Amino acid sequence: MSIPYNAGVPSASGAAILFGAGTPVVKLLLGPVNPWLSAGLLYLGSGLGLALLRLIRKALPVHLSLWETKWLACAILAGGVIAPVLLMWGLSRMPASSAALLLNAEGVLTVLLAWFVFRESFDRRIASGMILIVLGTVVLTWSSDASFESMLPALAIVGACLGWAIDNNLTRKVALADATFIAMIKGLTAGGTNIMIAWLLGITLPQPFVLLAAGTLGFFSYGLSLVLFVVALRHLGTARTGAYFSIAPFLGALLAIPLLGESLSIQFVVAALLMAVGVWLHLTERHEHWHTHEELEHEHEHIHDDHHQHAHSEVVTGAHTHRHRHKPLAHSHPHYPDAYHWHDHE
Repeated sequence: MSIPYNAGVPSASGAAILFGAGTPVVKLLLGPVNPWLSAGLLYLGSGLGLALLRLIRKALPVHLSLWETKWLACAILAGGVIAPVLLMWGLSRMPASSAALLLNAEGVLTVLLAWFVFRESFDRRIASGMILIVLGTVVLTWSSDASFESMLPALAIVGACLGWAIDNNLTRKVALADATFIAMIKGLTAGGTNIMIAWLLGITLPQPFVLLAAGTLGFFSYGLSLVLFVVALRHLGTARTGAYFSIAPFLGALLAIPLLGESLSIQFVVAALLMAVGVWLHLTERHEHWHTHEELEHEHEHIHDDHHQHAHSEVVTGAHTHRHRHKPLAHSHPHYPDAYHWHDHE
């Protein structure tokens, strides 16, 4: 079966690679640093790095509408403020093996919210692929040492996963805006929040070298990863982006083999096979039917394609940004539940 190309697939895969690769590197560089402070440094590094990148690129100002600003504010509150606090509180009160297993809930909750709350389309093929990917992450993170004797820490980590799931779904609402701007605001907010909490707890800053390493790692593993994640949301929708991103723990485990000297286990191989089949089911999806685009007016970077047919007073080539109106359009073509295909299905 042929694999149709979609720009969101390499973006989501790139986001998973960068984020997954960051996990063993964090252990290597920031092992002794307090988890709360390390999270703050990584997030803040991503925000400051992207702010510098936007300055170097002379990025244009981003003008969000009132409803886009509300969606982004709610996403930042859920995923950048509440979720990290819940995660760190839970991590400090339960074994790391148990926490790693519970963190798989983020992908599941992201998909369930996308499908049943935000009404994103899916079929048996996509559902089956997601189930296999989740099973793979569970197998990968399963440990006989995992225990859930105390419910409150476990609920806190699941609550953090719910916060990130809400964040992922709400970020899709603003995914057409400049991805570097969205990721920058999230990084600065989450970083500032975690560092403030660490300061209130009396945690001191590490050596300058560790600060620089954390900031650099945060820029790549959190900042650029989130930029690619936002781009993927734009092209694939939330559930499919979440599915591809769920392979991040596997990529982190794969990199840990040469970096940390960890061995290749049967558990790793089984997880790899489950995830590979799940990803293949998503990659080979083909969804096509007659659908109607309702009239819409908004502003974002675009090119003149099938969904952007409007006149300009001057000659325009390539990507450009301005406020434009989409006239009603009915047609049939292969598509994903991307930013232009939020329609219901029977």
